[in-house]
Amino acid sequence: MDLHSGMPFWMALNPLYNYYHPLKKNISTHTVIVGSGITGALVAHVLCTLGIKCIVIDKRTIGTGSTAASTSQLQYEIDIPLVELIRKIGEENAVKAYKCCLQSITDVENVFKSIKKDPDFESIPTYLLASNKSGEKLLKEEFEARKKANLPVQYLDKDQLKESLGIDAFSALYNDTSAQLDCYKGATFILDHHLKKNEIELYSHTLISDYNKTKNGYELITENGNKINCENVVIAAGYEAGEFLPQKVMDLLSTFAIVSHPVDKKYLWKNRALIWETQTPYLYMRTTADNRMMVGGEDEEYNNADRRDAALNKKAKTLEKKFKKMFPDIPFVTDMSWAGTFSATADGLPFIGTYPYRPNMYFALGYGGNGITFSMIAAQIIGNLITGKKDDRTDLFGFNRLKHSD
Repeated sequence: MDLHSGMPFWMALNPLYNYYHPLKKNISTHTVIVGSGITGALVAHVLCTLGIKCIVIDKRTIGTGSTAASTSQLQYEIDIPLVELIRKIGEENAVKAYKCCLQSITDVENVFKSIKKDPDFESIPTYLLASNKSGEKLLKEEFEARKKANLPVQYLDKDQLKESLGIDAFSALYNDTSAQLDCYKGATFILDHHLKKNEIELYSHTLISDYNKTKNGYELITENGNKINCENVVIAAGYEAGEFLPQKVMDLLSTFAIVSHPVDKKYLWKNRALIWETQTPYLYMRTTADNRMMVGGEDEEYNNADRRDAALNKKAKTLEKKFKKMFPDIPFVTDMSWAGTFSATADGLPFIGTYPYRPNMYFALGYGGNGITFSMIAAQIIGNLITGKKDDRTDLFGFNRLKHSD
């Protein structure tokens, strides 16, 4: 699948992780991780920490799938507001999902502290803006639900928001627990760290074309006919994981993003906060370490890559126009634009763990706009499952909430 187009900012900013090492022989290992993006990297880190030798494989150059097109925001908020998630899955589970994401932000930061690498990780606040009167009503309900759940939140009315952020909107929810990073740099930092310590084997440009269940695990077969025998397989291939699943579990969407020329930091809004809104599809924005502004949104149903790519120029202009309406005094000139494919689930939650009748095949599918925090949760859950430990998050994020087909 063509996951993105245009010029994703992280690919322009960073030197390409220059690693070409396709598999050319039959091998055996304990665990294979399919996917070398931020999800696969976090899974590899957790497994290495647990002393499990593993192999990471990817059909592309390392880290150049969906990770390259991510806007790399870390929030405890899920795409579906807490009040709506409560109606879908119940209060206990909804609050638990939100709190898992809140903890995940700290856990991601600690991963990079442990390997002594900084992928431009920055702790920052978040403003969730009410786009209209109905959004204002939603935020009042959302504030009460989050406050009841002891989640970090403040309600700002129109005047407080104007004083705090300098923009005109109906109201906002504020918290100071979010973060942002360069997730392409993060993924390659993690993989390179464990590769140099001989804790993983890393094979790029290696496509798995088939697999068989064996007595002791799985046999993976590459397009060139080489075989990998393993006890466990972890599918961290994001939106391309469908060939390993017997049923559809998400809907594909197209999203669009732009990044500006660098500006003098005096122009940037307060505390470089993450900003997003209640409208669907929502507009979102962040800053970068070199004082650029990144803006994304304009999501629509994914039909095919050609149609998505044809819309990029128009969508980029719309995003810039929306930004300038919100911040008319900030000099924004688009430097790069790109389109990407992402997905959404019915309840806004990821799919993590084993699928029925697929023992020892673990899925780390952090679908939705909160993918990186979900990826951290997936890595921890899968690490526990492989080592035989119970994890009470399994039911919340697992496939048991689907009607299954084999």
